[in-house]
Amino acid sequence: MISFEQLLFYLFAAIIILSAVRVVTVRNPIHAALYLVLTFFTTSALWILLEAEFLAITLVLVYVGAVMVLFLFVIMMLDIDIAEMREGFVSILPLAVVVAVMMVAVMVMVVGPHHFGLEIYPAAVRHAADYSNTRDLGSVLYTVYLYPFEIAAVILLVAIVAAISLTHRRRPDVVTQRIEDQVAVTKSERLKVIEMKAEERR
Repeated sequence: MISFEQLLFYLFAAIIILSAVRVVTVRNPIHAALYLVLTFFTTSALWILLEAEFLAITLVLVYVGAVMVLFLFVIMMLDIDIAEMREGFVSILPLAVVVAVMMVAVMVMVVGPHHFGLEIYPAAVRHAADYSNTRDLGSVLYTVYLYPFEIAAVILLVAIVAAISLTHRRRPDVVTQRIEDQVAVTKSERLKVIEMKAEERR
């Protein structure tokens, strides 16, 4: 007999799979971003079923509230030509299939029950009312996974610096504003007085 929690789990899992598939198959990038928002919401519902409320709230606040808003803003500002993007899709389809199969294989090896010691149908561990998963998460994150956490932080820092460097690089085909040149300009360079003879009215 399937319990109510298992029914909710299968419902949310089905929604996550369908919305994730629609993220990569839908033609409109705005719709893809909205499907990704739906995926995040249903994933946070699964975290709540596992009594990990902190992770669920963090997922909603950080990814849905900040990252996805940034994605939508960038998509709307770029004015992407969807027809031009779809022209070369068939030529890279075999490579995309190979990469997808490799990603699925890696996820099965990493998230499989053999590496985490989980059963096929794991039962959620019940905790007392005063249990704080935030404290336990912080304790595990900064003790057992301290080095992976620091390495991930360094990688994100390098990515931020690289993104800023690529954004502010000098390109000869783009006219950019140079603040230092505007500040260093003199009056003689800005103003030019031209003498003109007065016209006589008849």
